[in-house]
Amino acid sequence: MIVPLLHVLILAGILFVLGLTCVLVWRSNIIMMLIGIEIMLNAAMLAFVGGANRWGAADGQVFALMIIAMTSAEVSLALALVVYLHRRKKTVNADEFSDMKG
Repeated sequence: MIVPLLHVLILAGILFVLGLTCVLVWRSNIIMMLIGIEIMLNAAMLAFVGGANRWGAADGQVFALMIIAMTSAEVSLALALVVYLHRRKKTVNADEFSDMKG
C-alpha cells in the first residue's frame, strides 16, 4: 500500500512542530533539547523519503542515510558533552552553563 505524499508531509510537519515545541518549551534541559532536535531531524528524513517514494528517485534514501549518520555522530558528541557537564556541575540545566561563554 502506497501512502499519499500529502499524508507523509503532514506527518512530517506535525513531527517537526512537536520537535520544535520540545526545544522551545524545555530550553533549560539539555537532554530534552537533544530529543527535540532528533525529532526534527527524523521529520526531515521522513519528508525526504516520502518525496523520493513519490517521484521514484533514490535521492531521498541517500539523504536519509546521511541524516542517520549525522544524527548518530551528533548524539554521541552531545551525550558525551552532557555527561561531562553533569559531572562538572551536577545538573543538566542549560542556564547553569552561562559561565562557558567566550
